[in-house]
Amino acid sequence: MAATQPLKGIALIDCAKANAQQGAETAAQLCGYGSDISSFQSALTQAGKDMGVTLDDIEDLITDQFIAKRNPGIEVAPDTPQDL
Repeated sequence: MAATQPLKGIALIDCAKANAQQGAETAAQLCGYGSDISSFQSALTQAGKDMGVTLDDIEDLITDQFIAKRNPGIEVAPDTPQDL
């Protein structure tokens, strides 16, 4: 659900992080900035500065942990319990 007012601070960062995978346009809209991506990016950068974190782009919010969960890799195991 999209915010009715532009979010600020930690609420903006939480919203942007939750929607970062969908891209800046979608995240800006859902965080209350509509199609004003420039204002969204500026507010996100400022919110990061206020928290002592450098956020140059929305992609900075996509963590390695999230990527690892999305791409779990392969399972390595023996064929049978006797092969342990």
